Amino acid sequence: MNTSTHSNSPSVEPLFEPLRIGSLTLPNRIVMAPMTRSFSPNGVPGENVAEYYSRRAKNQVGLIITEGTVIDHPAASGDANVPYFYGEAALKGWAKTVEAVHQAGGIIFPQLWHVGTERKVGSEPNPASLPVGPSGVTAQGEKVNEPLSITEIQLIVEAYATAAAEAKRIGFDGIEIHGAHGYLIDQFFWEGTNKRTDEYGGDMIKRTRFAVEIIEACRKAVGPDYPIVLRISQWKSTDYTAKLAATPELLAEFLAPLSAAGVDVFHCSTRRFWEPEFEGSDLNLAGWVKKLTGKPSITVGSVGLSNEFTSLFTEGKGASHANLDELLERLEKQEFDLVAVGRALLNDPEWVTKVREQRFNELGEFQAESLRKLY
Repeated sequence: MNTSTHSNSPSVEPLFEPLRIGSLTLPNRIVMAPMTRSFSPNGVPGENVAEYYSRRAKNQVGLIITEGTVIDHPAASGDANVPYFYGEAALKGWAKTVEAVHQAGGIIFPQLWHVGTERKVGSEPNPASLPVGPSGVTAQGEKVNEPLSITEIQLIVEAYATAAAEAKRIGFDGIEIHGAHGYLIDQFFWEGTNKRTDEYGGDMIKRTRFAVEIIEACRKAVGPDYPIVLRISQWKSTDYTAKLAATPELLAEFLAPLSAAGVDVFHCSTRRFWEPEFEGSDLNLAGWVKKLTGKPSITVGSVGLSNEFTSLFTEGKGASHANLDELLERLEKQEFDLVAVGRALLNDPEWVTKVREQRFNELGEFQAESLRKLY
């Protein structure tokens, strides 16, 4: 990825075309990627959270997807400062956030989340609750609990559906279900963490059953036209080289039941959006998912940064802003439909406005310091 800007660069116009999803029309193709911020003490998002999201809405972000916000289950979270999506105080805080974003002309979805066995034993906010997962094992193979019972699985499915209904009730414009990065839903997808021999385990299609039930329950709770996004990834937070589906054929097999269950948009998380997903094709993960399902997809992964995002944590590096030519070319070819921007937008709330006005020289260099404040 080079960082120069040329006079013959492709037009930024493809980024600013509207897109219809269900009953919703997004004004442009730029999405604020969900990023855990841990600025909600006791799970309650305050004024600072509302201001943080509305600041991006004022600056033309087409769709805001909130940080991961946990469903009503005692083991859903491993951090007392991650927001809840249940309880009167947290939902009031989210209602104020929605109102602030809408007043600024924005569109916002919550990301519904359960961390599963990624949660450390004894962690807040419920230290007595053990982590849960399909087989009670972590990605490293350590046993931390018994496998979830069918009854417990059904309760978690219901908790997702309740969260979806609450999202609609308090005015959110749609929802995203977090099925990526080695968290609970992904632990069911992944054969390394799902050793079950019942209807929730087995081959790749059987391992989608838990997610399918969640999507169907959410769909029933919100009705036919309310947008549902599913975030998926090949990589895990514990293994960047992981491949859930090693071939396009396996990916098609994996996606079919999820698509049929009621997903409107697939949010395809990669570390570097420009990398091809499989040999023999330039398509990235979002490109393959759109091709295989016919549904809109969101690409994400170091958009607008000169370094891919994980080096920002591991090496404490900053990143200068990157040339957007390749992104624009792929979008123009309709390889994917939407572009999620994370760290670049964290660093500069005006990123979208500056890109639209082609003020590329004003895009600030990303600093890891931006992760430590809520602005």
